Amino acid sequence: MGNDTSAGNTPPVFEGDFTLQEPLPEAAIQAVTEVMRSGRLHRYNTAPGKQSQAAQLEARYAQWQKSRYCLACASGGYAMSTALRALGVKPGDTVLTNAFTLAPVPGAIQSVNANAVLVEVTEDLVIDLADLEIKAKQYAGCVLLLSHMRGHLANMHDVMNIANANNLSVVEDCAHTMGATFDNTLSGNFGKVACFSTQTYKHINSGEGGFLTTNDADVAARSVVLSGSYMLYERNGAAPENAVFESIRLETPNCSGRMDNVRAAMLLAQMDQLDENLVRWNERHDAMRGAISVSNRVVLPQPVPGSVRIGSSLQFRMPWLDAAGCQQFVADCLRLGVELKWFGNPTPVAFTSQHSSWEYVDSQTLPNTDRILATLFDVRIPLTFSVSDCRHVGQIIASVAANTHSE
Repeated sequence: MGNDTSAGNTPPVFEGDFTLQEPLPEAAIQAVTEVMRSGRLHRYNTAPGKQSQAAQLEARYAQWQKSRYCLACASGGYAMSTALRALGVKPGDTVLTNAFTLAPVPGAIQSVNANAVLVEVTEDLVIDLADLEIKAKQYAGCVLLLSHMRGHLANMHDVMNIANANNLSVVEDCAHTMGATFDNTLSGNFGKVACFSTQTYKHINSGEGGFLTTNDADVAARSVVLSGSYMLYERNGAAPENAVFESIRLETPNCSGRMDNVRAAMLLAQMDQLDENLVRWNERHDAMRGAISVSNRVVLPQPVPGSVRIGSSLQFRMPWLDAAGCQQFVADCLRLGVELKWFGNPTPVAFTSQHSSWEYVDSQTLPNTDRILATLFDVRIPLTFSVSDCRHVGQIIASVAANTHSE
């Protein structure tokens, strides 16, 4: 951080919309229209000799992700609960996960009636490896549902070393890390299973939707049957050979959560622009971060060496503020057109919440996480913003930070 040069230089009000996403490309609109005209919206309603859009998408995404198997499903949350079921998590089992994450993560654990044990977060917003090691030894043999929260990747070699030493099966929640890498390996390719989201604010947009990817044939087959394939699993686009299904097709329940062909069609068209859009997000993130970094009152998380993040959002802390100061800071930014989320708010607001708000999870003592979240702020970066827009937002944050004080 440099010296604070923003005091007394209030930028003009920002007039952008933090919830406005780019329109779908014309190719996606045309593809969706063709599906609707065909009437074949269900992924298994295909004409003889034809492959559904959902199956095509699975093959395409598996290739892009460099994964052997892929399942397109109804949401990222559904993908996580399916991964836990496919790995054999039973009611009463323990699942480790980050204390700093969004509610669908503990929600997926609760959906299989397992018990979430929360792991502390570091000041750089990744899972605390020291706390993970302690809890991995205590609950050896369980599943670790690792949330790459807001796109921040831990040292994945260290995570996997701890997991392997304690026989943990790792499920990666990659809702915020589609295209991110650690040591030149795509996120999602470290654990046994990866789960992605295509909800509106993610890197490709179908309103709701998700993917489950894995290189494990048994897990893939169970996931396909769980998603509601009936006995039509051979119509999936990136599934194991039929022989793998023989041992599981009658013992695995149908927990319907398939993706339909409408959403698959719009996502297929967006795959053509995905790599370009990931670059665009990072250009905007870097402009906003650079403008904020001039302030010595703002603490920005530092990327773990070897990690490359996709910057569709930005987080920062102001550790010297009390709760009243944090509330004032959010209000002052909003008056200048910048919408922030505050993870320290004791009341859940929109997507933000603390572990203490998840009353379905056993209460746990997490002093480091509580301290960090108390002054943690989040700002969304939609691609509808230009690079100069993002620089403007960063300037407002730095300016307001210079004039915000605890009472």
